Amino acid sequence: MQHVPANQPLIIAVSRIVLLGGALALMVAPRFLDPGGLTMLTEFLCLLVLALMWNLLAGYADIVTVGQHAFVGIGAYAFYGAAVLLRLDPYLAIAAAGVVALIIALPAMLIVFRLRAAYLAVGTWVVAEVLMLAAGKLPNFGFGSGVSLPVAVAREFGARPAERFATIYWLALALAIAAFLSTWLLLRSRVGLGLTAMRDNEEAAGAMGVNLLRSRIVCFLWTAPFLGLAGAIITLQKLRISPAASFSIIDWTVFVIFIVVIGGIGSLEGPILGTILFFVLREHLATLGTWHLIILGTLSIVVILIEPRGLWGLLRKALGGDVIPVSHAARADFGKAEAP
Repeated sequence: MQHVPANQPLIIAVSRIVLLGGALALMVAPRFLDPGGLTMLTEFLCLLVLALMWNLLAGYADIVTVGQHAFVGIGAYAFYGAAVLLRLDPYLAIAAAGVVALIIALPAMLIVFRLRAAYLAVGTWVVAEVLMLAAGKLPNFGFGSGVSLPVAVAREFGARPAERFATIYWLALALAIAAFLSTWLLLRSRVGLGLTAMRDNEEAAGAMGVNLLRSRIVCFLWTAPFLGLAGAIITLQKLRISPAASFSIIDWTVFVIFIVVIGGIGSLEGPILGTILFFVLREHLATLGTWHLIILGTLSIVVILIEPRGLWGLLRKALGGDVIPVSHAARADFGKAEAP
């Protein structure tokens, strides 16, 4: 039986205040950080969005994909095409990246959903690789070597580098807030109840009437626009697209899986905790070269062996509850007969 601390409400309240304080700190960060600090925070927010989306797929809908980088790359290329080739307003081009990612997700879903378990994971990777190879054949996008974003487009987000870094940061923060709040609302909805049931026991959820296929479709299509928008913002930050970088499986899938697994899959707290830990480790292990990848992999294996739900699984036991409430509490009078 799980031990619940006597001061559980106070601990959870303090944890929520800390979480809120972190959100407020992000909102005032441009006033205190230099361009280098804003760049790192922008990367943090983009990875957080990717982690939230992968967690929704793998942690709730049981879609263990290793091809998430496909939609990041699609968003990057769609943004470049809309802003540079079609000459759309750059802000509209960012929105177009999310729309194109959603459109591409429809036929991809028809292919991926014919597969299950390990075959599904391999199938998503194959789809991503095919899209990356196709991107390398596009002449207007620099073929396999890619192409840089024109200076005129970059200046639409700020005439000076400091202004541009701040604008890109605000875009990343807005995307992270939208991704977090909308996913939280989804999990609090009727669909979310079904997803939570699938997370806990898929067979039992199906037996109780949860439409497993519809829930998976909702999740798959839900994540695609956010991934595309993240790809557009990443392109703005790097000022360049290329098949290898925009469709990077290491940066946009492998690292994201590490973040979610070590932070805590099947929760909203897990991706946040995992992203923070990843950046702390990256800053301290960056000088070790490939050894830092080995250390990250070893650490994730150790955490999984100790607690399959990741670090948040350990903290949740200590706290005795969730900091970010997703499930609905049962009514105290549920099942009792009404008094005459």
